[in-house]
Amino acid sequence: MPNMSPKKVIMPEQEPEIRARNFDEVTLGYTKEMAIEEAQRCLDCKHKPCVSGCPVNVRIPEFIKEVAGGDFEKAYEIIKSTNFLPAVCGRVCPQESQCEAKCVRGIKGEPVGIGRLERFVADYMMSQPQNKVAKPESNGIKVAVVGSGPASLTCANDLAKLGYEVTIFEAFHTAGGVLMYGIPEFRLPKDIVQREINTLKDLGVNIMTNMVIGRVLSVDELFDMGYKSVFVGSGAGLPRFMGIEGEGLVGVYSANEYLTRINLMKAYLDEYETPVKKSKSVAVVGGGNVAMDSARSAIRLGAEHVYIVYRRSEDEMPARLEEVHHAKQEGIEFKFLTNPVKVIGNEKGQVTGLECIKMELGEPDASGRRSPKEVESSNFILEVDTVVMAIGTSPNPLIRSTTTGLDANRHGCLLVNEDNMTSKEGVYAGGDAVTGAATVILAMGAGKNAAQSIHDFLKNV
Repeated sequence: MPNMSPKKVIMPEQEPEIRARNFDEVTLGYTKEMAIEEAQRCLDCKHKPCVSGCPVNVRIPEFIKEVAGGDFEKAYEIIKSTNFLPAVCGRVCPQESQCEAKCVRGIKGEPVGIGRLERFVADYMMSQPQNKVAKPESNGIKVAVVGSGPASLTCANDLAKLGYEVTIFEAFHTAGGVLMYGIPEFRLPKDIVQREINTLKDLGVNIMTNMVIGRVLSVDELFDMGYKSVFVGSGAGLPRFMGIEGEGLVGVYSANEYLTRINLMKAYLDEYETPVKKSKSVAVVGGGNVAMDSARSAIRLGAEHVYIVYRRSEDEMPARLEEVHHAKQEGIEFKFLTNPVKVIGNEKGQVTGLECIKMELGEPDASGRRSPKEVESSNFILEVDTVVMAIGTSPNPLIRSTTTGLDANRHGCLLVNEDNMTSKEGVYAGGDAVTGAATVILAMGAGKNAAQSIHDFLKNV
């Protein structure tokens, strides 16, 4: 008999007043008993609507059925058949707008906790003694993968399993891309990312760090070195700013820089000498997951006041509901319908405040969201010493500017066809380098599609 409880089994987590002062993971995961109880809520629907909501088509009812029966190893095998990063996806995927949004149980209650179960299975298997993955027999064909974020890691994994000699070229000193520099430790522990990456090394994938493609080597030079195809998964690491007065003052960060210093360069640990401002009051501009990550990191670094400044209402905020909920619990203050107009500084060039103006929602814009407009004479000042701009990113122009025949749109995103091939034969791309900043799982879907397309292309070369 299925468990007909209308609510998910509650996920244990740190108390807000405790977790707001540490970088340990907020959610603690299910026990075996909790996982089995939650899995038994699945109705094993004949048409499997949840699968259609997953960009990598995880066989969701199949793995959940195994969890319900207590066979976690079999559940893991099923997940891994399509998803290379289950411990990551179980933590950071927006399940509420993807697989869980399609769950039949969500019609008259809460959907099955698909992400929580995926995380449980991955964590359970990581806790068990592991045998190394056998390296497939090589077909002797070399493929280069630029970047090591979720799109690149997925593409490299799928190609390596097909026997290709894959080399990843990563610009930073550590592989993992946005999983390492963008998402904080309290949402995604870095040792989990590295353990997932280590399975690639077992498959024979060579990972070269400190390799800035476009500077150290160009894409054209990779072909000259014998690589038969190149996948570009270099992400969207170029931050955007508002273009308002005062953005050059000391104490203004892009979210990319702020989070990279904290996450990749461990600025939150005393034994690291990474400089990051010890702020008293912080304003984070934006309403997405990156804004939530920045604000929640700021409170953990000791800020007394942290504000989210967002020009639309809470209903339009694109961040995950869970992240907004956690941010509120941790004491972060939300300034909705508010837009910065000037960063204020002192004679030393340091931030002392953020001048804002109130907004109201007008008619829907091209995306269907109601367009905000300023309310006259509603200016006010937030007294802050740090401002973090989390209003989006674009792909770095370095690769496209140093590669012949590589077309991009006006936002700098590489243009690809349905097979993820760019305008240059043999060069494929996916993830944020194509879409602009998006989700981990969408990037993984692009990496899977590109790997299959590269395989099909190289069979005919």
